[in-house]
Amino acid sequence: MKKRVSEMKKRCVLTVLLLPLFPVVAQNVQLHYDTGSALYGKELDGRPQLTSTVEMFKPDKWGSTFFFIDMDYTAQGIVGGYWEIAREFRFWKPPFSIHAEYNGGLTSSFPFQNAYLGGLTYTLDDARFSKGFTFSAMYKYIQKNESPSNFQLTATWYLHFLGNGLCTFTGFADWWREKTTAGEYIFMAEPQLWVNLNRIKGVDEHFNLSLGSEVELTHNFGGRKGFYTIPTLAVKWTFN
Repeated sequence: MKKRVSEMKKRCVLTVLLLPLFPVVAQNVQLHYDTGSALYGKELDGRPQLTSTVEMFKPDKWGSTFFFIDMDYTAQGIVGGYWEIAREFRFWKPPFSIHAEYNGGLTSSFPFQNAYLGGLTYTLDDARFSKGFTFSAMYKYIQKNESPSNFQLTATWYLHFLGNGLCTFTGFADWWREKTTAGEYIFMAEPQLWVNLNRIKGVDEHFNLSLGSEVELTHNFGGRKGFYTIPTLAVKWTFN
């Protein structure tokens, strides 16, 4: 599975932060062309080249709910699926919220064990919501893992720049403990850079297509020992 063992969000809080500037960001569909097999050859032979992502975000007076679903595709069809659902609870003013999350999925080569996370999130952004940062510290229970009780630290960020938000730089970084054949401590980050076409002069403001790239940076992830850098080419449509 190309992504994202925690995004795991991360995206829940990130989406909250983006809403004041880009209110339609709550639901989107992405398609990524993965370059891993081309960069690493036989080492990643058979790695799916196409991954779709569907995201949904819904705020309410008690916090917010977020989920995303990833699907990996080959010529034979869908070969892997992964999803996360996360809830932010807040009955007070920012910057702190209570975070609860579930992760799980299945691929042909790498199983994702059920993971349940809970902790606190701290949010910091500027007055115009043009940039921001979050940090979450969580307990992570990985069902049927040899060592099920673990932790996870997650940071997210966003930055809108060039004119009225022509470009958006977003991403997350996770560091967590999980006993695997590749190691006990795992790192994953996925920075994304998007060009928002509806911010170009002369383009309809409702043409919510973005073009960009994501770079998957991992260490000891997916049963692979060591550090990997895998960029994608991506398109995204955001729904009004």
